[in-house]
Amino acid sequence: MKQIRLGGLSIDQTAALAPMASVGDRAYRLMCKRYGAAYVVGEMASAKALCYSDRKSAELLKSTPEEQPMAIQLFGSEPDFMARAVRIAEKYHPQVIDVNMGCPVPKVAGNGCGSALMKTPELACEIIRAMCRETDIPITVKIRTGWDADSVNAPELARGLEEAGAAAITVHGRTKQQMYRPGIDFDTILAVKEAVSIPVIGNGGITSGADAAEMYRRTGCDLVMIGQGSYGRPWIFEEVRQYLETGEILPDKPLEERLEIMLEHLSLICAFKGEKMGMMEGRKHAAWYIKGARGAAGFRHACGQLSHYEDLKTLAEEVLRTSRETE
Repeated sequence: MKQIRLGGLSIDQTAALAPMASVGDRAYRLMCKRYGAAYVVGEMASAKALCYSDRKSAELLKSTPEEQPMAIQLFGSEPDFMARAVRIAEKYHPQVIDVNMGCPVPKVAGNGCGSALMKTPELACEIIRAMCRETDIPITVKIRTGWDADSVNAPELARGLEEAGAAAITVHGRTKQQMYRPGIDFDTILAVKEAVSIPVIGNGGITSGADAAEMYRRTGCDLVMIGQGSYGRPWIFEEVRQYLETGEILPDKPLEERLEIMLEHLSLICAFKGEKMGMMEGRKHAAWYIKGARGAAGFRHACGQLSHYEDLKTLAEEVLRTSRETE
């Protein structure tokens, strides 16, 4: 398997896990690593909140050795706060620090952070310069193709970010206005790849090994990154690796195995966060795991009521029994 270099890291050229707020926590990252994710990025943490000693934000920077190679992700719009946050982040010994310049949600972009920085490229580049002055840890950036269809500026911004010191650029192949709607702009990701000499990671719309291969083929990117395509399917990274290496499409996991993986995943969440919080956060994951099972609509409602891990085990048994009765 070919590898790419990111700072001092060697990363298999298969697929990485994208940063996903309220989804990509330590348990999620560990599950994806277990099934072959070549590289993972943590949930975004507010630079300003870190500077004001916010405990919840600091918790987002914690990781386990099993997750490596891994990046933490910061967001913010003020160079001084971003630089100070780098010094705080160093205490958690990250291998890479990623900067979110692609998040489209209003509470982030509406405050001048995330994808809003694509409208202020000079400020975006100053943020990276300020952060790079504070550390030798590789600083990477995740962007979108542009703010909207009339302001696609990812190649120009990528050049500026590289000059400012960025070690790699991830491009989500949609504009901010597209959010997560179907359709990926491969041409702009290709243009970014042609515009810079640092690694380029292609992101968006990957739900299979064939999708990953298409991203590599059409963009020339150095690595692909998977976000929502991993929901309830952490084994997608295993599928991508197999397809890239052999062209073989692995069969999907049988329901019984999927449910076992679900139980393992939510057990990890509870171990990290306690049963009460773990089961609340695990409800959406449980619903994703049972998607496609017979009676899934009714079972998804039950997922929304989960409070105890034993309830999850009972639910898994009911899902499996229903499936067997209808075979």
